Amino acid sequence: MKAEQLKSLMNLAKDDYLDVYFADESGFSLSPSISYHWQQKNENVKIVPRHSKRINVFGIMSKNNNLFQCHHMGKITSDFVIQAIDKFSKTITKKTVICLDNARIHHSKEFKIQISRWKKLDIEIFYLPKYSPHLNSIEILWRKIKYEWLLAKDYASWQTLEKALENIFSGFGNIYNIIFKP
Repeated sequence: MKAEQLKSLMNLAKDDYLDVYFADESGFSLSPSISYHWQQKNENVKIVPRHSKRINVFGIMSKNNNLFQCHHMGKITSDFVIQAIDKFSKTITKKTVICLDNARIHHSKEFKIQISRWKKLDIEIFYLPKYSPHLNSIEILWRKIKYEWLLAKDYASWQTLEKALENIFSGFGNIYNIIFKP
C-alpha cells in the first residue's frame, strides 16, 4: 500500500504537481567503507583502521539530484532533524513531500508536533514502509559516497575527509550525479 502511494507521489512529481524528496541520516569517519580495491600484482595497499570523530549528516535529496544537507559532529537527534527541515523549508518553491524511514527520531513527540506546522509551509511528511531502505533513494547517495566517491587517500586525515565530503556535497548535481531510472 505505501509503495503504491509512493509511486503515485512520484507520478505527481513527474507531472510537476509537487516535489518529492528522500531524507535520511548517515555518518562518516576515518574508518573507510571500502569494499574492494584494485592493485598491481605484488603491491600492498594499506589502510589503517582507526577510531575517529564522526561527521553526521542529515540529507534531503530529490531524484533530480537536488540535495540539501546539514551536518555536525554531534549525534543526530529529533531536534537536529527538525532544524534541518526548517532550513530546507525556506528553499522550496512548491508543495513538497519528504519521504522518511521509520527511525525513532522521525517519530518522536517533538518531531510529530512539527508536522502540522510544516504542512502550513507546503511540506508533507510521508513515512516509507518499515524495513524498506530500497525505497529511500537517498540510501543510494550514501552508498555512492562511501563506496565510490570517497577514495582511500581521503581517509588520510580528518582534514582530507572533511575536504572530500565538502567537495562531494558542493559538487552534487554537477560533478557527482546519480542517474535514477524513470
